[in-house]
Amino acid sequence: MKLTDDLIDLYTHTAKDLKGSDRRVFMARVVKSLGKGGQRYAESELKWNRDVIRKGTHELESGIRCCDNFSGRGRKSIEEHLPNLLDDIQRLVEDQSQTDPTFHTTRLYTRLTTAEVRRQLIKQNGYTDRELPSEEVIRQKLHKLDYRLRAVQKSRPKKKSPKPI
Repeated sequence: MKLTDDLIDLYTHTAKDLKGSDRRVFMARVVKSLGKGGQRYAESELKWNRDVIRKGTHELESGIRCCDNFSGRGRKSIEEHLPNLLDDIQRLVEDQSQTDPTFHTTRLYTRLTTAEVRRQLIKQNGYTDRELPSEEVIRQKLHKLDYRLRAVQKSRPKKKSPKPI
């Protein structure tokens, strides 16, 4: 069966507008209506992937819709690669931190920069430069542990007050 340009245009635009299982089932119905050799024809003329068409055909025949697990893809967090990293960071920063001097919040402040935390992790805990995340990721983990970078209150010089007359 030969498709006209109008039908090709209609099928491709409709497939682009649909998402997920609806798109695959639509593609399977179109291929089924094309008859024998429809998958190859749809692949060459409509530029559809045959694996997607097969999945849609399976969904159409079985009546069971496949759920796409897009959230299961992607990069894993650094805690999955280095399970002890947060504990090691907390042990390092714990000694160099103090609570909020005004006691308005429960935040902890530390003098260590993220670059210094990274250097200390390599030096004290035996991590390699390659396996550790960037300074930005370490900064985010410090925030997750509720540490903020700030000069510790004790290290600030006292203001000079004017001499009494």
